[in-house]
Amino acid sequence: MSRRRIIVGISGASGFQFGMKALQLLRDQDVEVHLVVTKGAEVTRSMETQWQRQEVTDLADEVHSVSNLGASISSGSFKTLGMLVAPCSMNSLASIAHGLTSNLLTRAADVILKERRRLVLMVRETPLNLVHIRNMQAVTEMGGIIYPPVPAFYQQPQSVDEMVHHSVSRALDLFDLDVGNLKRWGEKNNDK
Repeated sequence: MSRRRIIVGISGASGFQFGMKALQLLRDQDVEVHLVVTKGAEVTRSMETQWQRQEVTDLADEVHSVSNLGASISSGSFKTLGMLVAPCSMNSLASIAHGLTSNLLTRAADVILKERRRLVLMVRETPLNLVHIRNMQAVTEMGGIIYPPVPAFYQQPQSVDEMVHHSVSRALDLFDLDVGNLKRWGEKNNDK
């Protein structure tokens, strides 16, 4: 892999802002961003945000149609650091947990798991029922990381954007991507 690559998936759970923040933060990294957005996420984007589709896709190096099961990210030979799904709906979680690859987002996640690469799912639902918990357990047992976007208050956030920024920055830490401007527990210099 001549240039590091990461896949960002955005699924239809509430919280399109998490996926958008990941794309924004990755712009300043030396990493090629491959984006796949589900149909449910498109609905959520239009209901919860003012962003137009083009504003979102402009932040990625390559955008893949959710229906293109032949895309580069659907193959294990296409090397990446892994995949972040932000947010991850319970539908996408269930599909990933059970190996159901009916769209490109779930196929790419399946490939990440089979290749033993990093898969981080920012699952977004509350309250959780037993099926949700079991699906999270299944993904965890396969090597995936369940990372609910739970806010950290030690940073004393002053806005929702600061809470989103912190959650997404910590999720990107799991790929060894330090996006900077992250208040970390116990550090005096909060600029890195």
